[in-house]
Amino acid sequence: MELLLLVGRTVLLYLVIVFIFRLMGKREIGELSILDLVVFLMIAEIAVMAIEDTESPLLNNFLPMATLTVLQIGFAVWALKNQHIRRILDGRASIIIENGQIREGEMKKQRYNFNDLLIQLREKDISNIEDVEFAILETSGKLSVIKKDQGVKSLTLPLILDGIIQFDHLERSGKDLPWLQKEMKKRGYSSFEKISYCSFNQGKFYIDEKDIETH
Repeated sequence: MELLLLVGRTVLLYLVIVFIFRLMGKREIGELSILDLVVFLMIAEIAVMAIEDTESPLLNNFLPMATLTVLQIGFAVWALKNQHIRRILDGRASIIIENGQIREGEMKKQRYNFNDLLIQLREKDISNIEDVEFAILETSGKLSVIKKDQGVKSLTLPLILDGIIQFDHLERSGKDLPWLQKEMKKRGYSSFEKISYCSFNQGKFYIDEKDIETH
């Protein structure tokens, strides 16, 4: 009976965890944020305790799992609507190599050393740093690389995201707020609220408006 109880609890908890992870949304394991990872580890630990302690009612384990699920979904929705919260929870991407030049200061800031860089470059079949035009350390820890032979002269950075001006990207592009306002007015935008994404590269704008929400 004890073995059957153990198997039953394991199967039930397995189904519950699969359901919880489906509720949290689709995301690759390599792209999990710190918040995702913490929640997943805590749920896994609770599940292990629930399987081992057959004397404890499952409700005592389901309750903290449900609490973590609600917190995770709540923070995800909040981050979706608020860019500042999203940056606090997920952080921001860091440019490690820019225009072929290694940014040692940014590497030090991210506690990212040359061994890390070389390992991740080799994983992308790049043996020579000289071949890299841009390397961006994503919030997930994954390294995105643009090689020099791809013909990219400058990195395209969003100037507006979810209606919010990205002042750091604006500054990096050598532009300012009055310039952006002037260019947007030329294109019929008196405010930035309707713009979900706007980038500028090599004299060309890419603008995507927010979807019209229907009720």
